Amino acid sequence: MSRDTARRLALAAQGFADPPPRGEVTRRHLQRVLSRTKLLQLDSVNVAVRAHYMPLFSRLGAYSPDLVDTAAWSHRARQPRLLVEYWAHEASLIPVEDWPLLRWRMREYGGAWRRRSRELLERVPQLVDDVLAAVKELGPIGAGALERELGGGERRGSGPWWNRSDTKRVCELLFAMGQLTTATRRSFERLYDLPERVLPAHVLAHEPEDEDAIRALVERSAQALGVATEPDLRDYYRLSPARSRQAVAELVEDGVLEPVAVHGWRQPAYRHVGARVPRKITGRALLCPFDPLIWERSRTERLFDFRYRIEIYVPEPKRQYGYYVFPFLLDGDLVARVDLKADRAAGVLRVPGAFLEPGRDAADVLPELAGALHDMAGWLGLDGVAVGERGDLATALRSVIS
Repeated sequence: MSRDTARRLALAAQGFADPPPRGEVTRRHLQRVLSRTKLLQLDSVNVAVRAHYMPLFSRLGAYSPDLVDTAAWSHRARQPRLLVEYWAHEASLIPVEDWPLLRWRMREYGGAWRRRSRELLERVPQLVDDVLAAVKELGPIGAGALERELGGGERRGSGPWWNRSDTKRVCELLFAMGQLTTATRRSFERLYDLPERVLPAHVLAHEPEDEDAIRALVERSAQALGVATEPDLRDYYRLSPARSRQAVAELVEDGVLEPVAVHGWRQPAYRHVGARVPRKITGRALLCPFDPLIWERSRTERLFDFRYRIEIYVPEPKRQYGYYVFPFLLDGDLVARVDLKADRAAGVLRVPGAFLEPGRDAADVLPELAGALHDMAGWLGLDGVAVGERGDLATALRSVIS
């Protein structure tokens, strides 16, 4: 297939071909997006908007963030929880029903790089037992409150970036092992509780075989991506190469995945048999750095000829585009990028930098980008948009917006 076909297939799989809601965005619309993306990545950066809120805005338009909060961290009887936290792509909100598909990861302490935390089981076994007992008695409760309740812990920094107490590390270990989960969040602090007080009994009772679970995750990856290489499919849930390759081979044999060649792609690709290719993709969307459409940077480059790197950890003088840059999707292509910051004190959405992609027509992009920025500012409760000086699009964008 052509790259254009692959791009439209991928965008449709991610929900960008779905008609926008008419009127209020509801729980049903949230479920529709989740049926496409499968999960929402969590991230602590809040310079513009937290990562788990933005993909829904990109696909649905303005909505109340309480819709996500209720789905993920609510105890309301009439609106059962839809989402639960766990390590999926990274820290993520996943459908409650998918939690058992990651039990194999829980047995691996949440993933390879977290296995080093298992030393806590040997070094401070009593603290592990005490944390579980305290959560059972006091939960939902945060790590800081547990630390105070248990009288603190021996401070053991793991490098210049971290200085976490053993109590907090034990909480994170037990979360990775599936023995604790997030009951709710308070100012984005995770409040821990026992899974049996958070998740339905039938979810806790489901114990799939590891191979079946991984095959199900790869199929979900394929549904979310539409067309993808095996490394693309592997990356969606951060699977190991061996497990991913085995699952892909089995899904091909079962007729769930169809091998395809995409023009310009060096590696073979796979199309989910349920994926559809719309005639065209229309509309506009700002994409946060953690949007699942652009997670896998090499795939983004293959699909859109758009090289994208997050520059949060790059020293400011060396940044090419900015601290927290949003690609701009217009009619099925990535045509520009803007560095964004929500200045809540001043009541404006700041755009320190705005950049046009090579070969794009600024006259076509500017009014749509200005409209998208105004829409986002309104959704965030800000009064306007303030464009800075950086980038080849900044001067023209500033004149359009003002």
